Amino acid sequence: MPDSDPSAHALDVPGARLYYERRGTGPLLMMIGSPMDSTGFAGLARALAGDYTVVTYDPRCIGNSTREDTSQDVTPGQQADDVHRLLSALGGGPAAVFGSSGGATVGLALVTAHPDQVHTLVAHEPPVVQLLPDSAQVRAEFEDVYATYEADGADKAMQKFLARAGLTGARDQEADAPRWEPSPEQMARMRATNEAFLAHLFRPTTYFQPDIEALRAAPTRIVVAAGATSKGQLPNRTAVALADRLGVTVTDFPGGHAGFVMYPEQCGRVLHRVLSETPS
Repeated sequence: MPDSDPSAHALDVPGARLYYERRGTGPLLMMIGSPMDSTGFAGLARALAGDYTVVTYDPRCIGNSTREDTSQDVTPGQQADDVHRLLSALGGGPAAVFGSSGGATVGLALVTAHPDQVHTLVAHEPPVVQLLPDSAQVRAEFEDVYATYEADGADKAMQKFLARAGLTGARDQEADAPRWEPSPEQMARMRATNEAFLAHLFRPTTYFQPDIEALRAAPTRIVVAAGATSKGQLPNRTAVALADRLGVTVTDFPGGHAGFVMYPEQCGRVLHRVLSETPS
């Protein structure tokens, strides 16, 4: 039986202490989210622990990770440097990286800064809104979300953000998805994550401008992924826009924006197939 129970670790990086978990044996596979922490990847990590050494982590200021200066924004570049240091502590790579949402944006920043550290990046629905033809409108809507956060708090702002991103009711669209009833502890963790996301991650992540020339020139194989049921939603549109700029075809994963949370076994099989493919 593969070792699917995680071992917990911590790594000190400049200005922060990162919490991470390690499962399984085999080639290194790093899973990164933003603001999603290690708990969101638990099912997918277990599904792949028989074939990979799977590492998940909590970004600085999220979950069990901490930072010294809690007043500053956290940029994708800063998070990419954190992941770079974590990969270096794990042996340096090159590793496979699965990044979702803001974590996929961090993966793009990581490949730009340290292309030799990642042999394959699977970027699942990165919110690179700067690549959209209607980016000015989307940015204006997101500025309104941030103004709502400042005026009315995280709960109302998150409702508006999900609506603007087309994610309101997305879970209900997954008719066969198992229902998830969070515990009070999980709800508290989610509220803390939403607060940190809106205060310090939201604008730097959505304003990130990927360096398309650097990404195309990198030795890293970049696979742009999107949810099979999220077509038309903002994160899916940005994934399509990125794929068009990179000259690659979008790879569909089961479910929607968070399909790998709801369908970890199915998404695990797709991810394993993608990582096993020989680049043409």
